[in-house]
Amino acid sequence: MACRAALAAWKSSSRVRYRWPSSAAPVCRVHALVAYVSPAMGERWSQPQFVPNKRWWGSAEICTSTRVEQQDHRESIAPLKRHSLLEPGQVSPRLEVPLHIPRPPYVGSIKPPPYDEQVQIQDLAGIAGMRAAGELAARVLKFAGTLVKPGVTTDEIDKAVHQTIIDAGAYPSPLGYGSFPKSVATSVNECICHGIPDSRPLQDGDIVNVDVTVYLNGYHGDTSETFICGTVDSDVKQFVEVTRDCLNTAIAICGPGVYFREIGNIINDIADIHNYNVVEQFVGHGVGSIFHSAPSILHYRNYKPGRMVVGQTFTIEPMLTMGSIQPVRWDDQWTVVTKDGSLSAQFEHTVLITKNGAEVLTHSISIEVEE
Repeated sequence: MACRAALAAWKSSSRVRYRWPSSAAPVCRVHALVAYVSPAMGERWSQPQFVPNKRWWGSAEICTSTRVEQQDHRESIAPLKRHSLLEPGQVSPRLEVPLHIPRPPYVGSIKPPPYDEQVQIQDLAGIAGMRAAGELAARVLKFAGTLVKPGVTTDEIDKAVHQTIIDAGAYPSPLGYGSFPKSVATSVNECICHGIPDSRPLQDGDIVNVDVTVYLNGYHGDTSETFICGTVDSDVKQFVEVTRDCLNTAIAICGPGVYFREIGNIINDIADIHNYNVVEQFVGHGVGSIFHSAPSILHYRNYKPGRMVVGQTFTIEPMLTMGSIQPVRWDDQWTVVTKDGSLSAQFEHTVLITKNGAEVLTHSISIEVEE
C-alpha cells in the first residue's frame, strides 16, 4: 500500500518533489542472510559486500563483482524460445564529432577512467548545468523511441541519435568511453546492458533498451528506456511496465536523509510480487561533471550504508529479467546478455536530491514527430 501511495505523487512535471505521504506506514522487511562469493578471490562471506570491478565498467552502469553463489530457486517464467537469441552483427565505423564540441576528459583513452569516489553535490551553477543536460538527454531519448520499428537497425538508431546530439552542441558520452565504439547503447531482448548498435534489424515482438547520455557544457545527462517494437505478448508488456514502475517507485521514496539501500529494497519488493529477478552486477552511480562516481546505487536488497543529501545527483537504473540474472559477456567486452536467454528490461533517470524530495532531471517530454 505504501508503494501505491508514493506513486500518487508521480506527475507530468520534471520538477515534482517526491515524498512518502505522512500517513503512509513504514514498510517492515525481514531479509534472509545469503552467502556471497567473490569470483576473483574465491572467498565467501555471510553478509553482502560491494566491490567495484573495473573490467565491467561501461557506458551506463558500474558493475559489482559481488554475485549470488547459487541461482535463485525460482524457475524462469520466460519461455526461452519466444525469440531467436541474439548474434553479433556488423558494426559500422565510429562516427565523427565536430572539433568545436567539447569532449569529456576520458575521450582518447582506450581504458575507461577509474571509478571516482567523489560524491557529486551540485551548487546552483551545477544544478542549472545538470538540468540542461538532463533535458537534452530526455529529448534525444524520446526521439530515439520513435525510431524503434520492425526493420530498423540499431545502427540506424545510433546514427540518428548521434546527429541529434551533436546538432545540439553536445557530445555523446558513450562514444570513446574506453573502447565503446558508438554514441548510444541499444540492448535488445536478452541483452541486459551495453549492447553495441549493429546491422541487426529490429523484429516485430522485440524489446530494446536505448541508453542515452549527453555531455553538455561540462555535465552529463543519463537516461534510458525500454521500448516495445511492434506487437508483444501481454506478459512481455507487463514485464516492461513493471520495470518502469520499479524506477518510478524508487524515485518516489528519495529525499534528504533517506538510506540509499531503500532504493534496492523497494525495487526488489516489486520484482518479487511479479516473480521477476533483479540484476545485481550492474548498478546506478553518481553523475555530474564526472560520468561515473560514488555513490553506487544498488537495485537489489542490500545492507549498504549511506544517506542522500541535498544537491546530490545520481542515476537509478534497475534492470530486471524474466529468468536468470547471471550475466554473460560477449567477446566485444561490452555486450552483456542473460545466461538463459530470458528477456531483460531497464529504465533509468538522473535525479537531483532537493530539500523536499527528488527532482527528475531526465523526465520524459512530449515531442512532435514528422511523418
